[in-house]
Amino acid sequence: MLPLFVAINGFLVVALGAFGAHGLKALVAPEAMHYWQTGVRYHMFHVAALLACAFVASTCEARPRAARWAVLAACLFLLGILFFSGSLYLLVLLQKGWLGLSAAIGGVFFLLGWASLTICILRR
Repeated sequence: MLPLFVAINGFLVVALGAFGAHGLKALVAPEAMHYWQTGVRYHMFHVAALLACAFVASTCEARPRAARWAVLAACLFLLGILFFSGSLYLLVLLQKGWLGLSAAIGGVFFLLGWASLTICILRR
């Protein structure tokens, strides 16, 4: 199931990056594009992290408890993408400043995801 989430998010981040570079740039202020680009950048970084989770989980078949940490990390990364990148995308599209506040929640999910992946690797 993890490879599917990697593929879907990989597709989405490329599409969102292209939309920002080619369609959105003419519609929003240049400062707003900074938020969009930050959302895309962190989304892309964490697609790579999801790929790492899928790889690490597949190498932990003999240690199911360690594999669960990789799956937990992937779930936390997905929540981070949703809250961090998603809030920045919505901030640009809807121009509602309060949406930027949920980016902090996404950042916490990212940190917890990296901690979980670290625990998984240490327990392999």
